Amino acid sequence: MASSSNNYYDLYRHGSLGVALTDALDELIGDERIDPQLAMKVLTQFDRVIAETLSEKVRARLTFKGSLDTYRFCDEVWTFLIRNVTFKLDNNSHTVQADKVKIVSCSSKKTDEK
Repeated sequence: MASSSNNYYDLYRHGSLGVALTDALDELIGDERIDPQLAMKVLTQFDRVIAETLSEKVRARLTFKGSLDTYRFCDEVWTFLIRNVTFKLDNNSHTVQADKVKIVSCSSKKTDEK
């Protein structure tokens, strides 16, 4: 999941921004306007920037409560499957409920920082 050359996870490529970027890059490659190598450099840069920006800029916190269905730890990545989840924002003004949630947690340390 983490690229050995840059040590950032590609998790955010599966979100709406990452999918839109990947689709745009695929179209540019298909039209022969960019090389696949350039597209990979763009995605690598996206992985780095999104991780750094979220780490530096997002300060919101929330708590959640639910029933742990399954958990895994593989390749330094935790995955939790939780059922009947209630999320509460830090200011207690808003709650969100979900039947099923998957949480993926990766180490914030780069491979060379261990």
